[in-house]
Amino acid sequence: MKRYRVGVVGATGYGGAESVRLLARHPGVELTYISSETYVGQRLDAVLPGFTGFTDLVCEAFDPEVAAARCDAVFLARTDAGWSMQVVRPLLDAGLKVVDFSADFRFKDPSVYSQWYKRPHAATDLMDEAAYGIPELWRDQISSARLVGNPGCYPTGALLALAPLARRGLARDIAISAASGVSGAGRSKITLDYHYPEANESARPYGVAGHRHRPEIEQGLSMLSGQKHTISFVPHLIPMTRGIVTTAFVGLAEPLEQAALEAIYQEEYAAERFVHVLTGVATPDTKHVLGSNNCHVAVVAEPRTNRAIVMSAIDNLTKGQAGQAVQCLNAMLGMPEASGLDMPSLYP
Repeated sequence: MKRYRVGVVGATGYGGAESVRLLARHPGVELTYISSETYVGQRLDAVLPGFTGFTDLVCEAFDPEVAAARCDAVFLARTDAGWSMQVVRPLLDAGLKVVDFSADFRFKDPSVYSQWYKRPHAATDLMDEAAYGIPELWRDQISSARLVGNPGCYPTGALLALAPLARRGLARDIAISAASGVSGAGRSKITLDYHYPEANESARPYGVAGHRHRPEIEQGLSMLSGQKHTISFVPHLIPMTRGIVTTAFVGLAEPLEQAALEAIYQEEYAAERFVHVLTGVATPDTKHVLGSNNCHVAVVAEPRTNRAIVMSAIDNLTKGQAGQAVQCLNAMLGMPEASGLDMPSLYP
């Protein structure tokens, strides 16, 4: 197998470090470039000793010309809005494939981006070109793309849970509750709420009716169904490190029994390596996707309200971020989609 040269920009954040973990053992990839503005000049395995024996690369200040010379593809693993749109064009012009972890290339409508991220978009032509990076749902677009907007962690869990119903025009009046571990806030710019004494032994909703992932979920649902969707979405912070569990309450366009709902989900994901439909009394549990690129999904009929209750569990740093980015990269480079990702979850 040909080995592609890949770089990670923002390699010492949680998503960047998870990317390095996965790429370092990828059979089709050689990690050739590491950037971290915080640790310039330091070896990555000195900053994060867990990488000892896997890489001897030194963290560098980001330079698009250096990245282009050393890489065939780059992960822009910085998540601060507005940065990627300023630096991505020279990478694309040099022929690189790019997966961007920020929100800069997730949206198709510049006005929606500007409304939620409080800045004008500086590369609107690339917004339209970029593929939205959930391979199970938009594989063809990702395979032919040179730029992928890596989805947010909450939208990944929500859209994989809702896609089978949305695709078939069955989803109405959607409300979503989701809970995430503390690593979802990132490693830098942490506020008091995320410090251990504040977050431990505590669970709370946040961003109620105003979280930035809401319009991203709505866009994804509209892309799947061809219909406009307006949803309710409430995320919660819970005292664990990794994982997201999502529960969506979905009004159905027509009455469906449990067997029919399960059949829809099994048909949708039968050929997918990383999405697993649980049946019977089983429900998704973040413990059983930890450190993996898997998404566990379950659906339950509630006939008295004519609703389906759909649940999913993912690791927010893997399927919700870095693992999904590797999956997209594999598709973009024509490698087997599971390369570097085909492993079970950690347990316990």
